[in-house]
Parts: sequence; C-alpha cells; structure tokens
Amino acid sequence: MNVATRKEASEPLLRVRNLNVRIGRVSAVTDLSFDIYPQEFLGVVGESGSGESVTAKAVLGLLPPSAQISGSATFQGQELINANPETLRKIRGDKIGLVFQDALAALDPVYTIGDQLVEALQAHRKISRKQARSHAADLLDEVGISHPDRRLDSYPHQLSGGQRQRIIIAAALISEPDLIIADEPTTALDVTVQKQVLALLTEISENRGTAVLLVTHDMGVVAQHCHRVATFYGGMLVEAADVYSLFEHPKHPYTQALLRSVPKLGDDGPFEAIPGAPMRITKPLDRCPFAARCEFVSHDCLEGVPPEFHDGDHRHRCIRVGKGEL
Repeated sequence: MNVATRKEASEPLLRVRNLNVRIGRVSAVTDLSFDIYPQEFLGVVGESGSGESVTAKAVLGLLPPSAQISGSATFQGQELINANPETLRKIRGDKIGLVFQDALAALDPVYTIGDQLVEALQAHRKISRKQARSHAADLLDEVGISHPDRRLDSYPHQLSGGQRQRIIIAAALISEPDLIIADEPTTALDVTVQKQVLALLTEISENRGTAVLLVTHDMGVVAQHCHRVATFYGGMLVEAADVYSLFEHPKHPYTQALLRSVPKLGDDGPFEAIPGAPMRITKPLDRCPFAARCEFVSHDCLEGVPPEFHDGDHRHRCIRVGKGEL
C-alpha cells in the first residue's frame, strides 16, 4: 500500500496538533502538528535537542509532572494530552508499543528474560504461565532470537546488545499494538546489528500492519525504511513529505544541509558539516530557529516565526522558499 492509498483508506492513527512543551526554562517543542497513518513508517529526523524524543514522550505522558504541555494529540480519536494516568497506561500497554535506545536499562537485571515477558503477557491476557511462556518463545522466534526456549532462561547481561534490542521489540509486540514508537533504537549498536534491527522493524510493520514512528539522526536509515519523513529543528517541524519528494527536492535549508552531510558511496571528499550548533530556546520563538546557521538568511527570517507553506503534501517553514526566492 503506497502513502497516497494509505491516506485515502483511513483516518490518522495519531493526530498531533499545535503541540507545545516547555521543560523548565527550555521551550522544547513549539507549535508542532503531524499525523501518522495505519501501516505507515514515519521517520522523524534532526540533531540532538531538536524535540523529537520530547514529542514522543509528551504524546505518551512520559514527561515529568513539571513539564508544561499544551495542544492536542489524539490516538484513534482519544485525547492523550492531560489524559488521566490510567488511560495513558492502558494505551501504552495495549495500543502503542515502545522501543527505547537503551535496552539494558529497559530490562530488569535480576529477572530472566522469560520472567519479564511472561509477567507482561499475563498482565495483558488471561492465560496460564505455561501458555505465556510458550507465547514468549514464539515472540523471540519472530524477532530472530535463536534457540528461544533457552534464551527465556537468560538474564539481560548474558545477551548481546542486538539480542537485548530484539527482546525489547518482542516485548513491544506483546499486546499486538497498532503503533510502535522507536526512539533511536539503534544508537548503541554496531552498524551490522543496526541494519538487522531496522530490517526487523520494517518486517514487523509489513507483516503485522503496524505503524512505526522512528526517531533517528540517520538520513540513510530514513531513505531505506520510511514512507514519510519529518524534519525537526529547534522544537519545530520545519519540513515533512514523502521520502522520495524530500530526498529529491528538499525545500528547507536545514533539510538540505542534513542531506549534504550524509556520506555518499564512492565520494572521497570531506563531510560537509552544518556550521554552528543548535540553539537552546529559552524564550518564545520570534524568528526562524535555523536563522543563525542558515546560508540564505534574510531580514524576513528574523521577523517572526515562519508560517507553514504547503506544496501538495509537502510542508515546510521557509519564507524564502515559500516566496519563490530559493
């Protein structure tokens, strides 16, 4: 199913509108809106501190109570922002699976893998311990763990990083979720294992019809695995499009700079790094957040936050492109 067909066939699974998040003095997310559809693989990219992980945690109610959150995030029509904790726990357990980057921290070191998966299974289903253990072995087999019956008796420290990440993915599948949020799931893994884990997420999405929201810094990963991509900068969504349009015709200067920084096969030239460093936003934005690092900056870029421009399904926040000057 292509992206256009997917959109025509269904309402958004997750709809985020005008989301704002402030943590202490930092404006972590500003006026953020996006959708993810059933069966879609959406990549969210940007440098560290751009607001991707904060957005995921805000949607799921995982930010500290001190965080100030406004706006709307509805999952299958149910509002998540400021929902009661019990509602959020049920949705996180039954409808949305989570895959974090630090698998070792996500697993309890004093319990076997089998004990942890069986407990989770029995929390979601009325089944015996024997049935839960059998199903846990099936899940490990699905995510590519060899000798799953034996691995159920292993402790987290006895497994490799790639095996632990596969187990976290298996745990995310326990309730047969409609959406998996994977927050930099391959950060601590070597390149070969990264490829295996991402291929596994793609296979699960295709076989189970599960939507995936993937937070990553790697544009190459996005090109290979995602249907659509959203570029974040300074807590804002600065560009979003289907993966082909964005890679062929990037409109925002930040997306263009990210793509120039990707190493190319057969190119021995130096990396083209983005000058400067991401800004730490402590006051309400009054200009384009990328202005200080942009080679095309003009006076207009400093006169308020750029509006969102639309070219079909291709969205961006660059005034100069919107005016046809770039």
